[in-house]
Amino acid sequence: MANARAPVGHDLDRREFLNGQWAAEAGGASVEALPEIASILVQARPERLAAAAQAIEALPGTQVYSRDPKGKLVVVVEAVDTGSVATTLNAIALIPGVLNATLVFHATDEG
Repeated sequence: MANARAPVGHDLDRREFLNGQWAAEAGGASVEALPEIASILVQARPERLAAAAQAIEALPGTQVYSRDPKGKLVVVVEAVDTGSVATTLNAIALIPGVLNATLVFHATDEG
């Protein structure tokens, strides 16, 4: 696996890199961070589905896009960085009645 190299004159912090908080330098100007978009598949207990969906929609940047009465939810997340997507994923997984929360799509919204 190749080592990541920081742009010349910039000390790259591993935590900043993993959380998407570093800016690439282009022509002397830093590039503005773009919003992160993610899709999460949630499996919940069918009898707790409504409560789980309500708790998920209370989280910042989340929307329940689709639901199946058998206990499945498709959740769309918009966040400022990758770390926030991971924090939201973990928060969803800890909601009572949620059996599993899996990241199925993640990208940067380039507008």
